[in-house]
Amino acid sequence: MPVRPRRRPLPSRRRAASVAVTAALVGGTFAGLLSVTGAPRTPTAHAAQPKAKAPAAVSVAPSVPARGGKAPTSVVQVVAHPDDDLFFMNPDISQSIRSGHPLTSVYLTAGESDGVNARPSDAAAAEPDKARYAEARQNGIRAAYAEMATGSRTSPWERVAIPTAGGATAELDTLRAQPQVKLVWLQIREAGSINGDRPHSLNGLWNGRITALESQRSSDTPVGADFTYTKDQVVDTVAGLLDRFRPTFVRMQDPSPGKDPRSGKLRDHQDHLYGARFTQAALARYTDVPGRPHVGVQNYLGYPTSVLPHTLDPETAGAKLKTLETYAWLDGVNDCGTAAGCGDLKVAARPAGRGWTRTVRYARGTSTSWVQRDRDGGLHAFSVLDGHLAAWRKPAAGSAWRGPVLLPGGGLDSGVTSVTLPDGRIAVFGTRTVFGGGPADYGREVVTTAQTAPGGAFGPWSSLGTPERDDDRGTSDISAPAVTVAADGRATLVLRDSRHRLTAREQRADGGWGPWRTLGGGDVFGDPVAATDAAGRGYVFASTPSTVLTWAQQRPGGPLAGPAPTGLPATTLALSASAAPDGDGVRLWFRKPASGDLRSADFSGAGPVSLVTELPGAGVAGFGPVSGGDGLLAVRSRAGFLATAPHGRAGARPVWRLERFLFAGAPDAGTDGVAAIGLDGRLHWTPAGR
Repeated sequence: MPVRPRRRPLPSRRRAASVAVTAALVGGTFAGLLSVTGAPRTPTAHAAQPKAKAPAAVSVAPSVPARGGKAPTSVVQVVAHPDDDLFFMNPDISQSIRSGHPLTSVYLTAGESDGVNARPSDAAAAEPDKARYAEARQNGIRAAYAEMATGSRTSPWERVAIPTAGGATAELDTLRAQPQVKLVWLQIREAGSINGDRPHSLNGLWNGRITALESQRSSDTPVGADFTYTKDQVVDTVAGLLDRFRPTFVRMQDPSPGKDPRSGKLRDHQDHLYGARFTQAALARYTDVPGRPHVGVQNYLGYPTSVLPHTLDPETAGAKLKTLETYAWLDGVNDCGTAAGCGDLKVAARPAGRGWTRTVRYARGTSTSWVQRDRDGGLHAFSVLDGHLAAWRKPAAGSAWRGPVLLPGGGLDSGVTSVTLPDGRIAVFGTRTVFGGGPADYGREVVTTAQTAPGGAFGPWSSLGTPERDDDRGTSDISAPAVTVAADGRATLVLRDSRHRLTAREQRADGGWGPWRTLGGGDVFGDPVAATDAAGRGYVFASTPSTVLTWAQQRPGGPLAGPAPTGLPATTLALSASAAPDGDGVRLWFRKPASGDLRSADFSGAGPVSLVTELPGAGVAGFGPVSGGDGLLAVRSRAGFLATAPHGRAGARPVWRLERFLFAGAPDAGTDGVAAIGLDGRLHWTPAGR
């Protein structure tokens, strides 16, 4: 049963008679409508039809949120199975718990697998019991969250049954000592196979192979009766939980993890993919609820992290592993008081997974190019809230940011990139998800909007299509776009496709776009990044698991040539690039794997013009992109807080300041300060020289 194009209201709220869209963007109005203009999503075949060192000194500074409506920070995370959150979202979870803000984790399936709660060496002698195994996994999650929140894995929980908006019942657990920490168990039947043909699964329900999916209740759940859900009821159920807990930030898995081009198999578990798509549909439906706070979204990579460089420093990875050992009931002490067992013994044989406890990686939203300066000196910042482009503006003569204003046109994926055009206008590029009328119509496409005049209105969104043939070939696994702009205003858009190559579209002199063309490169992961040097030459960089590849214009406005090897070592894939401070080429920032240490290299032409520079005494560790510009550096620290530092002469030891708030995506330090979007949906600004 397809998700309906028009979403119906949640049972607990009146539908708004109309949605008022604020059109003013501090100096201009938005000229577009809710539709996206241009060609629809277009595959390649039809692309001609455009469519750990000693820490440095660290001081702690209060955050400076930009003006705007304030809502208390609240996080909801939705995963397919018990342990998906611990493997793929931590340390973000433990950081949220330490912040004291409400955190609710929603588990779509029971995670019952084959019902055997035993290490592989003991599995043959164990009696399968799916209800008990589901309970054991729940017990492991309760122990892990209790330990993260209180230090004691036996800290008690209140377990109650609650009605769902889908017409059934779920279990809600509340940690007594820290009642802002909650768990919700929907207890839907799982697929029981990563790639196997299992019609009775979220996969089968989403794709219409079955009309309803059964429950799998755990042995001690307060939910008293079995139930079934249709596709629409699952969407209603998740949307209803969002309505109940009113998050300002949602964590979810990757709805487009890709397929292996050789075997055709999914790179991630089918429950992860389709659970994420159900969550996407629920978020789209939730936007109809009146009076809710703005909500941001972060997607997390799952199984594909196994083949990628580790991102976490040893201290953080060790803490993450300890939490998984608690979940896995590694010591075998029965302190939970149930016959089902106190954790997941399948995981006990390998609590680190396939290197998963040494990594966390965002699937989207890692751009460091989302703040631009207009020709009058004002600053403009862009993010995605409620699936819409959110815009803030700071006048040149003012100290305060204004916004956010949510612009028409929904369905945007997390993370956008922006550029300033030669005539002073600002353009924004991103991707959006299209559900269509049925499961085969699901897909993602590149979209763009630009101001109609410098400082004026943004025009309607235009679709630039996609290089993908259809969703079935690669699950619409495209990266965020990277963009270079020539002196005559023509843009070149580059992204990674599902075959892990770079592809590009180039703008013509008349403003239209040429066809998608393959730029080559192999085994590319993550998002490419782009920068333009002082001479007007564009550069694009993309990571593989072992190095970085580059494409460059040999002359300003010329075609991108490459890929060329850089000779760089492996990175954590999170790159950022900007014009080099000395005006010669561009500077690429990245991190050393398994450490969080900061590195950079300067480029001109097709290769590095400098050795790799290690930033001494970084000490802040953390993961994700390094944003550097205008003498400032900004990174995510080990604690999850924003860390900023002035960046002086080469080799100088930075002095870091921690801004005490958790944030989404990546910061942007490419202006006269550092911008970051908090988990409260607000723009936080750290002025240079503060």
